[in-house]
Parts: sequence; C-alpha cells; structure tokens
Amino acid sequence: MNIGEASERSGLPSKTIRYYEEIGLIRPSRGGNGYRDYAVSDVHKLRFLQRSRGLGFSVEECRQLLALYEDKSRASADVKDIAQAKLTEIDQKIREMMELRRTLEHLVHACHGDDRPDCPILEELSEAKPA
Repeated sequence: MNIGEASERSGLPSKTIRYYEEIGLIRPSRGGNGYRDYAVSDVHKLRFLQRSRGLGFSVEECRQLLALYEDKSRASADVKDIAQAKLTEIDQKIREMMELRRTLEHLVHACHGDDRPDCPILEELSEAKPA
C-alpha cells in the first residue's frame, strides 16, 4: 500500500510516517518505481508507535519497545522496566505540577481581583529569584 493508505489505516499523518522511516523505526519496502510499499506489518508497527507515543514514551523508548516487541525471545521484565521508568517519570511530573498548582492557587487567593492596582501575583512574578 502507498503512504496515503498507510496513513489512513494507521491514523498517523504521512509526515509522521516519513519521519519514522527517516529515523529507522520502520523500513517499508520500495517498489520497482521507487515508491514506498507499506505492508500490513508496517501499519501494525505504526499503530504500535502511535499508541506508545500517546502514553508518553519518547522516540528512543519507542525504539526499545518496538525492538522488544519484535524479539520473540524477550523477557517481559525488560518491557516492564521501561514502563516502570516512564511511570516514575510521570509521577515526578505530577508532583511538580501539583507544586506549581499550589503556588498559583495561593497567589490567586491572595489577589483581591478588584479595581486596586496592587496585585500579589504581579509582585511575585516580578521578584528576582534564581531558577
């Protein structure tokens, strides 16, 4: 099938499919005319990549997961390690976002939100604090 059909069947834009080919995640065959010829297995890999990316895995993590998926002698522990590391990363991001939320919530409650010019939100934002 051509890239348009692969795009339609996988739900990924043609540009993304070309990018995945460029970085070696998929390798469609080439017809005699030089055009890409996507097999059903390529579309399956594209769906796998789409789902993996949707769960927050990086391109390199997707590469590892795809390699493990294709390796029938894989150990599920290897897959679990990658997923556990991603879960730990997500948990850390959630903690960071919750801290940001608490800070912003405090500032919002401190601001009167009326016609007065003084505003604790702007005061806090203007304070020079090292990153």
